[in-house]
Amino acid sequence: MEFTALKYFHESARTGSIRRASEVLHVTPSSVSRAVSALEHEFGAPLFERSRKGVRLTAAGTLLARQTQRMFRDLDRVRDSIDDLRGLHRGRVTLYGAEGLVAEFLPKVINDFHDKHPQIGFDLHFDSTDAIVSALVDDVADIGITFNGPQRSDIVTVAEHSEPLHCLVRPGHALENVARDGCITVGDLLGYPLALPETSFGMRRMIDTALSQESLRPEMVVNTNSLELTKRVAMNGDAVGFMPGFMVTDDIAAGRLRALKLDSPAFRDARVTLCLHRDRELSFAAKALTAVLKEHFEALGQ
Repeated sequence: MEFTALKYFHESARTGSIRRASEVLHVTPSSVSRAVSALEHEFGAPLFERSRKGVRLTAAGTLLARQTQRMFRDLDRVRDSIDDLRGLHRGRVTLYGAEGLVAEFLPKVINDFHDKHPQIGFDLHFDSTDAIVSALVDDVADIGITFNGPQRSDIVTVAEHSEPLHCLVRPGHALENVARDGCITVGDLLGYPLALPETSFGMRRMIDTALSQESLRPEMVVNTNSLELTKRVAMNGDAVGFMPGFMVTDDIAAGRLRALKLDSPAFRDARVTLCLHRDRELSFAAKALTAVLKEHFEALGQ
C-alpha cells in the first residue's frame, strides 16, 4: 500500500472533494482519483460515494479515514519531536474547547502564547463537552477544555476552575426585581423563556439536573450548539441564559448583562477542566500550550 495513495485519500476525506484535495496537494484531480481507486481495489470496497457536490465516506471509508487521521497526526508529532531535537521549537497544536471561552478567556491565552512561542501555530475548534472528549479519545485534539466533563479513566485533568453557574438577563429584566441580594431561586425561572445549549453540553446537564430536582419544566425559547447565541438572546430580550461569571465579565462591566446567582446546589460547582489523553505523548508545541493554559487557569482563581 503506497503512502502517497493514503495521503491523497486522507486529504479527499478531510476536504470532502477530490478537486479540493488536488489543490491542497498541488497535483491533478486525476492523480488523486487514481490513487483512491487503487485503494478501493486493494480493499475490495468503495471508500467514497461520489456526486457532483463532492465525495462522502462510505462505512469502509470511515474506518480507513479514522486510521489515516491517527497516522498523519502521529507523523506530525514525530516531525515536531525531530524539530525539538534540532532546537527549532516549532509545530502545531490542536485545541478543542467550549465556545463560551472565546469572548474573554481564550484571546488572552492566544496572545500570551504567541508572545512566548511565535513559531508555534495552533488550530482551535469549538464544540460541546461530549464532542471535545471524543476528539481527545479519537486523537483529533491534543488538548481539550470542557465544562463539567465526564470522569473517564483515559482522560486526565491537569487544571480545573470551579465557580457557580449564573443566570444571565438583560439590564432591567423583571427577574432583577425578584432577586434577593442578587440571588433567585430555580422556581423564579417559571414564566420566563430559557436560552439553552444542547444536551451534549456539560452546562446543559447541570441546568437540567437543577430543573428536574424542582420538578420544573420551564419554556425553552432556543436550544442551540452555540453558547454565544444563548448569551446574545438573553442580552437582547426577555430570555434567560446561563454561564459562569468569568465568561461574561466584560459584558457585565459594560452594563450589557446582569448575572444573578441561583440558590440551588446544582448550580454551585460549574467545573471548567483542562484535559489531556492519559496515554498520549505530547509534542513540544502541545506541552507549551498546556503550560500557558495552566497559568491562565490559576489566574482565574485569584
